[in-house]
Amino acid sequence: MKRIVVKVGSAVLTQEGDIALKRMSALVDFLAELQKNNEVILVSSGAVAAGYTKLKLDRALIRNKQALASIGQPVLMKKYARKFDKHDILISQVLVTAANLSKKDDIQKVKDTVDTLLSNGVLPIVNENDATATDELIVGDNDQLSAYIAKNTASDILIILSDIDAYYDSDPHHNPEAKIVKVVHHIDAKELQKEATPHGVFATGGIVTKLKAAAYLLDANINMFLSSGFDLSDVKSFMLKGEHKGGTLFTSKEK
Repeated sequence: MKRIVVKVGSAVLTQEGDIALKRMSALVDFLAELQKNNEVILVSSGAVAAGYTKLKLDRALIRNKQALASIGQPVLMKKYARKFDKHDILISQVLVTAANLSKKDDIQKVKDTVDTLLSNGVLPIVNENDATATDELIVGDNDQLSAYIAKNTASDILIILSDIDAYYDSDPHHNPEAKIVKVVHHIDAKELQKEATPHGVFATGGIVTKLKAAAYLLDANINMFLSSGFDLSDVKSFMLKGEHKGGTLFTSKEK
């Protein structure tokens, strides 16, 4: 049995200022299938977007984003709870801060909590405490958060489901001839220094934050798989059937 962290971004969970319920349902169905033979941890964005469905505040202001995240967390969890309940899966919420992940004692407490939840068949849903974590809201690094969680919970792999369906040899938005790189063993430092280019009003990452997460995990000998969160066929093939059809695997292990 493997321990798997799955991170889903705001671009996948939101659509036209609302929660994309069909995509959330597809995600939950996949996680339920994945949990049959694995321990699964979900790192979910979407709290700000969920809050915005209840109160239309200007998202350009950090204090408003924090307020929206505070409103949206219970909204998001309620929607997840309803969908996981159809699979008889109990979920929990684990809110962490950057400070928690920089102190050994706090890291151990987070791991102990997650271990206890997983050993009892509970699926933990992790997010940064956006109401106070201004750095996360400015940089939008739930990709990095999920990498920290994967490493500090002794997980085997991180799956990032995004509007970015893979890592390409050049920018596919500008080069129609760009090709998917299916397996990556090393990430050039220059790629990590580029500016993050998020897509969508609620998204705050982009390919750069995903590469930073991958580089962090490569150093820890932990795999990462990047694929589409809109069409789950690639991640299903890879995780449920062991077939690498699409998406990119970041791994330090050479064949």
